[in-house]
Amino acid sequence: MYYSETKVIMGGLAHVPILIFIVNFIKGKFESMLSKVVVVKTEKPKVKVVEFKVEEVKAEELNASEVKEEAE
Repeated sequence: MYYSETKVIMGGLAHVPILIFIVNFIKGKFESMLSKVVVVKTEKPKVKVVEFKVEEVKAEELNASEVKEEAE
C-alpha cells in the first residue's frame, strides 16, 4: 500500500520531537559523566625563560653561504 506525500511528510514531522528528545537525552548523559571525570587544574604552567645569543656573521661567511645556495 502506497502512502500519499502528505502522510509521509506529516509522519516525518511527527517524529522530529522524538528524535530531538533522544539526542538531548544522550547529550545530557555524556555531560553528566564528563562533569564527574574532568578536573580542572588551576596551577600555572612551568615555563623556563631562555635568552638567545646573538652572533655576528662576517661578510665573508655570508657571501660563501649565498654562493652555495645559488649553486644548488
